[in-house]
Amino acid sequence: MKIDQTSSLLMSADYKPSPHSDDRPPNTTIDMIVVHNISLPPGEFGGGYVQSFFCGHLDASLHSYFETIASLKVSSHLFIDRHGNVTQFVPFAKRAWHAGVSNFKGRERCNDFSIGIELEGTDDLPYEAIQYQTLARVIQQLMVMYPAIHRSHMVGHSDIAPVRKTDPGPAFDWAYLNKLLDELKG
Repeated sequence: MKIDQTSSLLMSADYKPSPHSDDRPPNTTIDMIVVHNISLPPGEFGGGYVQSFFCGHLDASLHSYFETIASLKVSSHLFIDRHGNVTQFVPFAKRAWHAGVSNFKGRERCNDFSIGIELEGTDDLPYEAIQYQTLARVIQQLMVMYPAIHRSHMVGHSDIAPVRKTDPGPAFDWAYLNKLLDELKG
């Protein structure tokens, strides 16, 4: 698993460009990873609806919940499904619209300096081992490409928007992720 330095794309990912992104502010140092969860419809996995949502073409007529979100303009850099497959929507060098109103240690607008990674899941259902393994390998590569990213800057959406967001939720095992990162470090 490698990141192409020129395109800032994960070479093994399926790339589906999202219109919901833009340039980062000039001279921005990417130094944070934000872990999220998403399932569409909520609690259901598969179907390709997350990919359609992040690419701006979710068909609102397919489910009543979709009617409430179809007009939102959001994205993430990556989405890791329940089987460990990775879809990239936004090159890492660009700003994905994943964090919304957010604050990390007094710094507003976390989208400016973070990479957003969505896991297919919910706050209260266990994530799959393959998702953690894929996430750890991705994080390892991101830390090589962006050396300002440290483990203390790996956060959940709930950490930077605690009033609005709860993901990745209590089912996310931070200790297991850190164990995998230690193993990769060798």
